[in-house]
Amino acid sequence: MVKSQLPLTNISHLIPQKAPFVMVDTLLEFTNEKVVSAFKILDNNLFIENGKLNEPGLIENMAQSVALHTGYDYFLKGEQAPTGYIGSIKKIEVFKRPALNDIITTRVDILHEFDGITMVKVTAYNTENEPLASGEMKTVIAK
Repeated sequence: MVKSQLPLTNISHLIPQKAPFVMVDTLLEFTNEKVVSAFKILDNNLFIENGKLNEPGLIENMAQSVALHTGYDYFLKGEQAPTGYIGSIKKIEVFKRPALNDIITTRVDILHEFDGITMVKVTAYNTENEPLASGEMKTVIAK
């Protein structure tokens, strides 16, 4: 088993997305039941509209946080991170769009995990710990 100290900022090998489509940049916390990521919104972000991150950008951040949980779990086992897909998204609510240079903290709680299918509850927060968006997702690891 591989060990690493958190927070971890070198996470590109833990998710399948590559620049310029990366929407997570720090792994803050990890357990089998949850993951917490962070992401600073920079001016070169593809999802910036009128100085704020748009709704698809928030949803992508949430999905990549789920991928980060899976990728880090595989990393700890000494295995390469798998590619996965969003199987479904439901109950998504966007409360507020974060602005340029804001840092999003996203918490993923694993509800169920079986045979490469993971059901999660995800909430993204701003630096004041106010919810930005929340919802549920199902992700599937590609076989």
